[in-house]
Amino acid sequence: MAWAAHGACSDVDPDSLFVSGAAQHRAKRVCGSCPVRLECLAEALDNRIEYGVWGGLTARERRTLLRQLPEVVRWRPLLDARLSSATPARSDRSRYAGAQE
Repeated sequence: MAWAAHGACSDVDPDSLFVSGAAQHRAKRVCGSCPVRLECLAEALDNRIEYGVWGGLTARERRTLLRQLPEVVRWRPLLDARLSSATPARSDRSRYAGAQE
């Protein structure tokens, strides 16, 4: 986990990331601009980490993903693919819009 040294949370009290309730929103904000957010999230999903905020997702949000896609063994490739397809080019957007009509 060499990537962890570059995380936005590297200088944050670790206990602040393992919280419940409304405090989770504060913990998730730490992840917002993190340069290693995907590595962190993939680590938590790959290893089925059950507690804390990792990669901007709570334990509950990660459990939901794991239930929805139980066949995924390595999450990083899927996260990369979803991220790259999240911002389609303008021509792609219009094609998607047409398909929905």
